[in-house]
Amino acid sequence: MPRPTNPRIRRAASHLVRLLLPPLLLVAAAAPADAATPGTGIGGAGLSLLWGLPFAGMLLSIALMPLVAGTFWHHHYGKVALFWGAAFALPFVVAFGPDVAVYEIAHAAVLEYIPFIILLFTLFTISGGILLTGNLRGTPGVNTGFLAIGAALASLIGTTGASMVLIRPLLRANDHRRHNVHTVVFFIFLVSNIGGSLTPLGDPPLFLGFLKGVSFFWTTEHLAHDTLLLVAILLTAFYLLDRYFHAREEVLPDLPDPTPDTQTDPPLGLRGRRNLPLLGGVIGAILLSALWKPGIAFDVFGTHVELPSLARDVLLLALAGVSLAITPAYIRERNGFDWEPIREVAKLFAAIFLTIIPVIAILKAGAAGPLAGLVALVTDPAGEPIVAGYFWLTGILSAFLDNAPTYLVFFNLAGGDANDLMTTHALTLEAISAGAVFMGALTYIGNAPNFMVLAIARSRGVKMPSFFGYMAWSGFFLLPCFALLTWLYFI
Repeated sequence: MPRPTNPRIRRAASHLVRLLLPPLLLVAAAAPADAATPGTGIGGAGLSLLWGLPFAGMLLSIALMPLVAGTFWHHHYGKVALFWGAAFALPFVVAFGPDVAVYEIAHAAVLEYIPFIILLFTLFTISGGILLTGNLRGTPGVNTGFLAIGAALASLIGTTGASMVLIRPLLRANDHRRHNVHTVVFFIFLVSNIGGSLTPLGDPPLFLGFLKGVSFFWTTEHLAHDTLLLVAILLTAFYLLDRYFHAREEVLPDLPDPTPDTQTDPPLGLRGRRNLPLLGGVIGAILLSALWKPGIAFDVFGTHVELPSLARDVLLLALAGVSLAITPAYIRERNGFDWEPIREVAKLFAAIFLTIIPVIAILKAGAAGPLAGLVALVTDPAGEPIVAGYFWLTGILSAFLDNAPTYLVFFNLAGGDANDLMTTHALTLEAISAGAVFMGALTYIGNAPNFMVLAIARSRGVKMPSFFGYMAWSGFFLLPCFALLTWLYFI
């Protein structure tokens, strides 16, 4: 039979192989001949904190290298990730033996990293085939509507998907205005972060929670009041701020519009609508994996992988393939679609999921482990969680490191039992989830879409604030909101 002739599908398949190959090669390289038998993990009580150095080095590299060595990072971030992954994996194999190493690496890769990156890949691919056409005029009402729609979409197609679909139309709508920095800043607040808090599709930390056993609609039920309050406050603040800047512009001469309306412009509308049912398919695939319980599992180097999880991942990849096959190339071209953002996320998170293995083991040891001091910050003398402590510690570390692994760290610090956290300690899980998602907006590095939006805005001529300039914006508008949430819900 002839080979498939669709070059887009072949290119996507090639990129996906590159995304998934690093963790699989690590497992294969460490695997002994009899590694198919169930393995055993490491105990965190006896581990030194030195095992966490590769994880800290990886996260600090993500935080600092784009700022101090941007050109080097852009060209060599994959090598940096490989360095830190090897800095953990090689000593780990020597210290604990290949059996334990294979079990731990396979567990992290098969149950967490691969499903995580497949979901991001699928949402990124499908959302890249949806194009909002037309050139709206960026009035305060229009801009506020944009942000409200984006915040709603973020929980359906992910913060990355919603950001990539809407940031370019929003920039076009405001490219005739002198004051448009605040529009992008609030877009990062609402669309790239806070709006993604209601489903596991919305933000990577919540999907990791779903993979750990948190119900699909748990966050919808428990974070809705937090999210709606924040969205209402920030939309109101944005509207008033945008009215102020818009009024200042009305008394000045008009700037030339880089994208003026012409008779040949397409009307306001949505192209690539055939991708919308595919987004519904993504939701269906995830719900299927949560509701279908056939009791069938497979052993992968000692890790039990349930059949519904495999079916979900296969369906997600199939949906991405369908999107590539049915979407005209010009739609992705007009969206500025390319594979670099998802490739960067995949390489960096491969190292993160690898180097976080001993950190999670230490946290699981609780008061018996070397991070007993951290446990004391979020646990009262009676052994009960300090909910406000979980909210702020999860949030601050999410802002300066990355919200997905930070969520995982505090999820495990709170016990790591999804059933217990959804019921007995539901408020603790709410605080962890809210902190990871909401406070990812405090810095450019708190969540992957933040930096992507920053890069696109700068390429379109928006004079975005520096790293610390952005923090001045986020600190002024967001920290009072988070203090209000703490007073209302977490004390």
